[in-house]
This record gives sequence, C-alpha cells and structure tokens, in this order.
Amino acid sequence: MPKHHEAWVIGGGLAGCECAFQMAERGVRVQLWEQKPAKRTPAQVASTFAELVCSNSLRSDSLTNAVGLLKEEMRRAGSLIMAVAEKHRVPAGGALAVDRDKFSREVTERVRTHPLIEVRDNEEVTDILPFRPIVIATGPLTSEALAQSIAQKVGHEHLAYYDAISPIVLASSIDESKVFRASRYGKGGDDAYLNSPLTEEEYLAFVEALLGAEKVPPRPFEEPRYFEGCLPIEVMAERGVYTLAFGPLKPVGLMDPRTGRRPFAVVQLRPEDEECSAYNIVGFQTRMKQPEQRRVFSMIPGLEKAEFLRYGSVHRNTFVNAPLVLDDTLAIRSMPGVHLAGQITGVEGYVESAAIGLIVGLALARELKEGVPFLESLPPPTTALGSLYRYLRCRRPEFQPSNVVFSMFPPLGERGPRDKRWRGLALAERALRDLEGWIEAVGARRLPTFQIKRTVDEERKELLRYHISPSPT
Repeated sequence: MPKHHEAWVIGGGLAGCECAFQMAERGVRVQLWEQKPAKRTPAQVASTFAELVCSNSLRSDSLTNAVGLLKEEMRRAGSLIMAVAEKHRVPAGGALAVDRDKFSREVTERVRTHPLIEVRDNEEVTDILPFRPIVIATGPLTSEALAQSIAQKVGHEHLAYYDAISPIVLASSIDESKVFRASRYGKGGDDAYLNSPLTEEEYLAFVEALLGAEKVPPRPFEEPRYFEGCLPIEVMAERGVYTLAFGPLKPVGLMDPRTGRRPFAVVQLRPEDEECSAYNIVGFQTRMKQPEQRRVFSMIPGLEKAEFLRYGSVHRNTFVNAPLVLDDTLAIRSMPGVHLAGQITGVEGYVESAAIGLIVGLALARELKEGVPFLESLPPPTTALGSLYRYLRCRRPEFQPSNVVFSMFPPLGERGPRDKRWRGLALAERALRDLEGWIEAVGARRLPTFQIKRTVDEERKELLRYHISPSPT
C-alpha cells in the first residue's frame, strides 16, 4: 500500500519537474518517471529534463501582460522553473529568454540531487500506473501508448492539435552588415535582437516564395489543428498577402539606424544562448520541407548564407477536454487520485505548464502532509495562477488550449482603466495583493527560491517613462 507521504510524477518536463520539486520541498517523497534518454519523441533531442523543444523565450516580463504577471506570481511562490530561468537569462528586450541548454541542465541537477526525489529514467510509462496519488505531466508530446490509455479513461473528449517549431541559425553565418541590433521600443535596456529589414518589394517576393514552397503533407491519420498563437508562417501567409507584416514581421517600435526610418517589414532573430552563438528566427515556425526552408529563408537579408542548426517543424500536442473530464483537483473523474498537470490539461506555453505543475504539487503536498483538502490550497481567482486554473474548470462549447490572458481574470468593475496597459497593471496590483495572503496561508514564502523581480511601482514608472498616461476611468 502506498504511504501517505509518497507520490509519483510521470514526465520530466517543465510541469513534472515543478510539481515534483514543490512536493519534495514540503517533505513528500516523490518518484519521478521519465522515458528519456532511452526513448524520445520526434521533437526532443536532449537527455535532460525540462527540455525547451520550441522557442527559448518565456515571453513578456511586464506586469501589464498576463504572462508577465504569472511569472512574477510563480517567483514569489517559490517556483523552481522561474528561479532557474532567471539564473540563465539571455538578452531578449522586455521578454524572459533563457540559454536552453544551461537552463535544462540545472533543472535536471536540482531535481536529481533533491534528497526526496527518486528519478526513474529510461522507463517509458505506457499505461496509468496503479499508484495513488499520481500526477501525469507528460506534456504535449505524450507517447502514443500512454495517450491511448488516457483516451480510454476519458472517452472521446481526448483531443490533439499541432504545434510548430521555429528554425535556429548559427550566429557566425549571419551577415551582420545587412541587419541592425535593437529591441522593440528599446525595451529591456539592451539590443537583444538582430533585425533584418525588408522593403515592400522584398517582402512581397518573400511571401510569394513562402506560399509556393513545398510543404510536408499531413499523414493520412492526421488532422492538423494548430494553436492560434503558434501558427506555421505559411498558414498565416495564406490568410492574406500582408498578414505577416502585421504579425511576426511587424516593424512597429523598430527604427533602422542606417536610414533613420521604420522598415516596411522586419524579421527578428533572438539569441538562443548566453554567448549569442545561435539565433532563433522569431515566429518562423513552419511545415516547409528542409530544402525549401533553406531556399526561402535565404531571401531574408543577412541570411543568404545562413547555416541552420535546427529546421522548423511541426509536432503533435496532446490534451484533454479538462472542464469535462477532470474534477476540481485536476484528476480524471473516473479515476480519483490520477491528477494531470501541464500542457496535457489544456494550457498552452512553457510558463502556463509549469504553473499548473506548481499548483498541483503544492496542493497535493499539503493534502498528504497536513491533511488540508486540495481545494483549500488553490490560489485566489483574482491571481494569474487562480485564473489559469479557473479556465480549466469553466465549460464551453469547444474547449481549446490557451495561454494565460487578462480576459480570464474577474473584471475590475465599471470604473477600471480603459487603456489596456493600465487596466492590466490594475489587475496585476490586485493579483499581487491577494497573492500575499495565499502565500502566507500555504507556506510558499518559506521556500528558499522566493524572490521579487517586478513590482507595480516599477511598472507604473515604466509606462509613464514612455509617456503612456492613464486614461479616464
């Protein structure tokens, strides 16, 4: 019989590592099961935990953005993922991007050396193990066998959609005479990005080549259902010839120092590591065949002779219809004690996945060690953590994965600011205030990783510095 102070976690990704760490920090013995390095999914290349298979960016750090607020809440709650990400931050303007290799290696080290975590690697889990409580955090790349096992338990609500990966190029192969360094609006106090400016003529030629390029066709059993926030670049281009100029190639906030003017369109490249030895082509996830990627992307100024370290690709993401098949503890309704965490629950993004791992790990630990019911450890609904949890509990006609957004939050009321940045800051101020009481109640502040990175006062000064005044309420 399982002991009251033990739990199992399946999957060594962001959510699984965060969940296991939170429980272990509170005195719960954890077995962490991971199939790597013996077996990998097509999108995985490393043998370490918490591998970032897509972008190396954890997105905006501003409290006026919902994901920036979510990261700050996680920092204050003692998140392992946030602590390690801060340590291995690379220049990215107003975003948090990390050296993916150093980040993954340190998360692995922190998990493997924790005295209360036993790692069971090289062991593929093909069925739901007969142990309770167990947390399935196998992410968007859940193995076919385990996915089928989950599908049998939850029924036809088990769904899949497709996500895409951007290419990475070697820094030394970029012709820097044709690009300029700048972050959008100068945010972050650095020139993190390389920017390749395109004239309208160059832009139209690029779009034409993109649309005519040969793509990898879906396999007969595949029905691609892309996440709207991560569409392949050719799918965006099919929506209209100028769609990309208002999307990943938008030039707003960027001025070419050589001309003193804003370009018609801009391709941005973001550092992949602290040494800036490689760059990710931002927003260029694609299903083009590799020779076509070399041909089409070489039309971008500065990338004529680019050496690709990784090509763009598409992979399957697996998730369940959480509002229908999970209970309020994020456990499968027909299998109490079998909890889900991370992207498989129906959240989208690195940060959101780790956040669900944090919530489940913390609540389960308090239940096991202190006898506190799971639901009494949930974060307030006014916080980003609480709002993300609520999204997984609200039934809707068609459930789709989502990043955290301010529309998930309870409204401020009729007298809230009209400007979306000031409204976001007001939501953040309320959230961080309510978070403090929750942190004290659940004991999160006792963790050594507790830190404050962003404050409301700092964000307020930032908005005013850019001459963004609060609009009338």
